[in-house]
Amino acid sequence: MSEMEAEGIRPDVFTFAGNGEPTLHPQFAEIIDDTIALRNRFFPEAKVSVLSNSTMIQNEKVFDALMKVDNNILKLDTVSELFINRVDRPAGNFNLPGIVESMKRFGKQCIIQTMFLHGTWEGEDVSNVTDDYVAPWLETIEEIGPKEVMIYTIDRDTPAQSLSKATKEELDCIAEKVRARGIKCQVSY
Repeated sequence: MSEMEAEGIRPDVFTFAGNGEPTLHPQFAEIIDDTIALRNRFFPEAKVSVLSNSTMIQNEKVFDALMKVDNNILKLDTVSELFINRVDRPAGNFNLPGIVESMKRFGKQCIIQTMFLHGTWEGEDVSNVTDDYVAPWLETIEEIGPKEVMIYTIDRDTPAQSLSKATKEELDCIAEKVRARGIKCQVSY
């Protein structure tokens, strides 16, 4: 970071994300503490963001670390365990009610990120843009009370060719329903 500072590079955000779950690292809490200390020393105006699939937020050390970051971005594609198991396919012990309860504990200290899509998987419809999916998701979002919701759709090729993007109109309609509940909503097409 000192080299960046010396070269006049001023990052606006330090983001933990990528091909894996950052909160799985055994020293995640310590890494966040170190990152915040370095940020505060060299680039106090920069934000620290974590994009998480939410599977580890019931771990108190992970929860406490995420409470410290500026942008705690947590994935919640639906509140249907059937959809989650069919599409997101979590490994290990996935506890949706526990994850939602932890999200509620974060309240305004979290941003919920949700992907909407169309398609089928193994002969089953997995389109999560219908009221059957959106209505209970909206109720849960309202219960969580996040500072913001980010909704988006598929952006690149998926392992299943039978999946496709939600439309701009569908995403805009869902975003308006979120905003009608007094929650800021960002849409990516």
